[in-house]
Amino acid sequence: MIVAEAVGRVLAEAGVDTAFGVVGSGNFHVTNALVAHGVRFVAARHEGGAATMADAYARMSGKVGVVSVHQGPGLTNAVTGIAEAAKSRTPLIVLTGEATDVRSNFHIDQDALAASVGAVSLRVTEAGRAVEETLSAYRTAARDRRTVVLNLPLDVQQDIVAWPGLIGESHGTPSAAEPHGTPAAGTPSGAESAGTLSAGMPSGAEAFRTPSAAELGALVRLLAGARRPVFVAGRGARHARAELEELAAATGALLATSAVAKGLFRGSPWDLDVSGGFATPLAAELIHDADLIVAWGCALNMWTTRHGRLIGEHTKLVQVDLDESALGVHRPITLGLVGDTAATARTVFHALAPTGDSLAPTGDARAATGDALAPTGDARDSAGDARDSAGETERGYRSAEVAARIRAEGRWQALPYDDEGGDGLIDPRTLTIGLDDLLPGERIVAVDSGNFMGYPAMFLDVPDERGFCFTQAFQSIGLGLATAIGAALARPDRLPVAALGDGGALMGIAELDTVVRLGLPMVVVVYDDEAYGAEVHHFGPHGHPLGTVTFPPADFAAIATGYGFAAVTVTEPGDLAGVAEWLKGPRDRPLLVHAKLAGKHGSWWLEEAFKGH
Repeated sequence: MIVAEAVGRVLAEAGVDTAFGVVGSGNFHVTNALVAHGVRFVAARHEGGAATMADAYARMSGKVGVVSVHQGPGLTNAVTGIAEAAKSRTPLIVLTGEATDVRSNFHIDQDALAASVGAVSLRVTEAGRAVEETLSAYRTAARDRRTVVLNLPLDVQQDIVAWPGLIGESHGTPSAAEPHGTPAAGTPSGAESAGTLSAGMPSGAEAFRTPSAAELGALVRLLAGARRPVFVAGRGARHARAELEELAAATGALLATSAVAKGLFRGSPWDLDVSGGFATPLAAELIHDADLIVAWGCALNMWTTRHGRLIGEHTKLVQVDLDESALGVHRPITLGLVGDTAATARTVFHALAPTGDSLAPTGDARAATGDALAPTGDARDSAGDARDSAGETERGYRSAEVAARIRAEGRWQALPYDDEGGDGLIDPRTLTIGLDDLLPGERIVAVDSGNFMGYPAMFLDVPDERGFCFTQAFQSIGLGLATAIGAALARPDRLPVAALGDGGALMGIAELDTVVRLGLPMVVVVYDDEAYGAEVHHFGPHGHPLGTVTFPPADFAAIATGYGFAAVTVTEPGDLAGVAEWLKGPRDRPLLVHAKLAGKHGSWWLEEAFKGH
C-alpha cells in the first residue's frame, strides 16, 4: 500500500472512529483509507468548520479528534479552529498534505504556521517510518493532550509501504505504566486507545499521578484549617466529580466550575455553577468570601476570576494541575501541586481524619512517602459519614443558611429582572428562560462567542459536564455552529442546541447544509441584534461612529428554510409556541429560531474581556 493509505489504516487501528474534513487532491488518499478501515468521515463545507467539529467531537466523546485537509489553503482555512483546539489542549490530529517544493503555489511553511498557534508539527518523512511516525503523532495527541499537525508530503504519500502491521503487534503493546511522554513501540493499549481516552482526561501513568507527600501534606493542612473553602473545577477535572464531591463533603467546601466545565456538579445542593463572568451574584459573593480556593484542573484565568476580583484579599489560593507550567500563570498562588485531579483528591480525602466538628491531618499526611497516604478502611468509613446533603451535618462553608440561599438564588432563572422587550423585539433573558423551560433536559449546548453568549451560558441549564461545549479559548466568533455539529455527533442521545449571534451565524452559515445533510435534529438559536454587539456597546457610549459594526436586517428564517430547516421567528414570548410544536415531533428537519433581540445595555461579561485587551 502507499504511505497515505498506511497513515489512514494506522489511525483507524489505533482507535480513531470519526474524522472530519474537506477533501482535495492532497488528502484524498489518506481520507479514503480512513473510510476503508471503518472510520466515519464527516464532510464539512469549510475547513475551519471541519477543524472545530473535530475539536468539539473530541471534547464531548472523550476520543482523539481527527480533521483532514488539503495542503496550503486547506490548512490555512482551518487555522482558527486549530488555534482554538491547541489553546484548549484538545487531543486532535490534523492530517494535511504538504507541498515541499518551494515552486508550488501551495507551498507555505506549515511548521511555522502550526507553531504560531501552539500546535505540534510532525511529519511522515519516508515510507519505512510511516507507521512509526503516525503512531508517534497519535501518542502525542492522546498522551500529552496536544493538537498535532501531521504533515504528509505529497511525494512521500505515493511511496510504497510493505505493511508490517502496527509496530509491536508481535512484540507487545505499550504498558499503561510507561512514563508520561515517553514514546514506546507498539499499538496503543486499551487504556490508551482513542476509544477510551477522555479529551482532557489523563491516560496511563498520568491517571494515577499524585503530588509529593510534602505537597499533599500542605494541602491537607490548608483544608483542615479552612472555614470557608471553595473548590473550582476546570476542564482538567471533568473526570473527577466523584472524588471532588467526596473531598468537598469531608471539608465543607462549596463547588463551582470554570465555564468549560459547566454542569460538572449539577444536582449537588452545594453547586454554585460557574465562577467568573457568568457567576450569579450569590456565587460571586460566596467565592469572594472564601478563605481557601482550590482550583482543580483550572487555569484561574481572567474569565474565571474576573481579573482577580473574585479572590478575596486574604484568600489562600491552591492550584492542582497535571501541567506544572500552568501553575500560578494567571494568579499568584499559595500552593501548587502537580498531579491528576481525581487521584490527588482521592489521596487527600484519605489523609483527612474527622475529629469532632473539624478535620485534622492524620499523621500519615505528614509522612515522607506516598505509601503513607494510601487509603485506609477507617478513613473511608469515617469520611463517608461526612458526606452530606443540604440540611445534614454542617461543616466548613456548608450550613443550612447557605444551602437555603443556593436553592433560592443559585440559578439565574430564579433572579428577578426588568423585561426590556417590546416593539417587535424580545428580551434575550426572556427568550432563553422560555427555551430552557421548553427544551428537554437531555441536551448538549454549544455557544458561540459574542455579546449574546452569556444568555445561553447562564440561562440554559445542562445535565452534566458533557452537556456544554464551549470553544472559547481563542475567543473567536463563528465557531458555534461547527461546535454544535461535532458535539451532536459525539452525543447522539441528546438534543443538540447551537446558540449563535447574528455575526457568528453568518460566518459559519455554510454548515447549515452539513446539519441538514447529516439529519441532525438540531435547534439553532440566532440571537440577532443586527450588529457586532460587543463593539456597539463598548464604543458607542463614547460617541464613536458605529457604521462599521452595524448591519441591515437579515432574514435568518428564510435563509435556513432554503437549506432545508424548519424555522420560526421570535419577537415576543408567544412566538415560542413554534418551538413547542417542533418539539412534539417528528423532528425530521432541524429547527432554526431567529430571535430579534431587545438590548439597551452591553453585556457585563464582555466588559471583563475588554479589560484584558
